Amino acid sequence: MTTTTQMLTVRAKPPRSRNRAVSSPLATAVAYLTGIVIIVITVVPLLFIFIGGFRTTPQINSDPTGLPHPWIWTNYRIIITSHVFWHFLMNSALIAIVATTLAVSLGSMAAFALSRYTFKGREAVFSFFTIGLLFPLTVASLPLYLLLRDLGLLENMFGVAIPEAAFSLSITIVILRPFMRAIPGELEDAAVIDGTTKLGFFWRVLLPLSAPALTTVAILAFVTSWNFFILPLLVFNNQIHFTLPLGVAAFQSQYSADTARVFAFTALSMLPTLLFFTVAQRRIVGGLTGAVKG
Repeated sequence: MTTTTQMLTVRAKPPRSRNRAVSSPLATAVAYLTGIVIIVITVVPLLFIFIGGFRTTPQINSDPTGLPHPWIWTNYRIIITSHVFWHFLMNSALIAIVATTLAVSLGSMAAFALSRYTFKGREAVFSFFTIGLLFPLTVASLPLYLLLRDLGLLENMFGVAIPEAAFSLSITIVILRPFMRAIPGELEDAAVIDGTTKLGFFWRVLLPLSAPALTTVAILAFVTSWNFFILPLLVFNNQIHFTLPLGVAAFQSQYSADTARVFAFTALSMLPTLLFFTVAQRRIVGGLTGAVKG
């Protein structure tokens, strides 16, 4: 009876492997189909905006989904040769660089203390920064505006860059802390034996080894600062200080009747972020992978 049962068990196994072989291509097809749908939903609106900039407003009004015929470069040429677009671009770049520098430098120091030092309340401090991920800017809009007004930072670049860096600190510390914590303690002991101080170990050993995670948080902080809209809107009233997102809104209000030119301005304003994120996406994944492993 035992031999018969074993034979039946062995014979019953192949159909299961066939079911797995059949379900695997089906799962792959579903995954590819889902990816294609997501790409279409994401890319089609962008293509609509970029292509719309090569048309005229009457063409868009008569056939909104049509292709340019003929292709018109006037809208893009006018915007590229205008100082207004480049002025908004430089404002965004300058604020993003300052905010990224503050977020990465302060976040790396905080992550170093939370990962390499043992003190009472360390986990509570880290939990405090973690909770910051759930704290939206819109909730703090009014008190933040009043604070910046009292400090005299309205119509000031630092009135935008400093709060942006503060809101980027949470994700910076959450990513850097496990990455720094995973670095072996033997390296620190060896550095101390060689006469290196804690600060020297942080600067000469820990930061170079944490380069992938530092690159990731720098990219995230830069892109987040670049795309901020509400905070610059609270701080800036003078158009000369506007960042690119505010410049797009101002341009749309000024040229609301010229849809094609608005499309061209919007497309050019999206282009720097898209190019930057496309080039840096591998480093973002690499840094996040290392942080998760840590």
